[in-house]
Amino acid sequence: MFVLPILPYPAINPVLIHLGPLAIRWYALAYIVGILAGWVYARTIIASERLWGGRAPLTVIDFDDFVIWITLGIILGGRIGYVLFYNLPLFAAHPLQIFELWNGGMSFHGGFLGCTVAIVAFALKRKIPVFSLGDLTTAVTPIGLFLGRIANFINGELWGRPTDVPWAMIFPNGGPIPRHPSQLYEAALEGIVLFVVLNILVRWGALKRPGVVTGSFAVGYGIARITCEFFREPDPQLGFLWGGLTMGMLLCIPLMLAGIGILAYAASCKTKPKNG
Repeated sequence: MFVLPILPYPAINPVLIHLGPLAIRWYALAYIVGILAGWVYARTIIASERLWGGRAPLTVIDFDDFVIWITLGIILGGRIGYVLFYNLPLFAAHPLQIFELWNGGMSFHGGFLGCTVAIVAFALKRKIPVFSLGDLTTAVTPIGLFLGRIANFINGELWGRPTDVPWAMIFPNGGPIPRHPSQLYEAALEGIVLFVVLNILVRWGALKRPGVVTGSFAVGYGIARITCEFFREPDPQLGFLWGGLTMGMLLCIPLMLAGIGILAYAASCKTKPKNG
């Protein structure tokens, strides 16, 4: 038997402000602020020779130029991933809806693949070590993940499974049943905890061994996401899949395996010697 939720759902308007016919939404703002905040923090990391054991293998100008590439990777990869992984029959029947980004529908795993393509392509173009650029990018990625999950919460979407915990909430579109605020769980684990872990590694000198931060991100995100999926309601068009697993869980398996492989590669390489 369910008890009344102690924490009321804060009904925040998903639209921050209207500028004539243009609506500025919290979700879009989360992407913008996440990219800008990650950009600023990445520039700080690049400037610290102590973290790299010498001069960084890329300049702040390189990363300034890279921001456009990674933004396209996030948007295109995230949307294509959602179409392929989560709702292919719908978009096959209504292909024009693929371009209706304002209606929502982004996939982290698709966005990660899009970012991977952007990282590899830009690194090869600028002759930057791929894993060094990947390490820098993944070290700041949890900032955007945190803001994105907060935006999911504001939108009242991706709610959790029914529960009677004292902090359960009734979401506007989730029916009359109290549910886990799983968006906040994901914001905490995928955002705050993962950011702290990765940046402890950075402070401990992980950037001197390219691939450590990238591999740790892949494994860490997979653990955080799978944990949260036990509390999150699966997408209605998919439901539970093999053995009660969700699509989010299944997509994390190859991600974590790739992370383990990258960590093994990084461990086999010599630590970058200090310059001078």
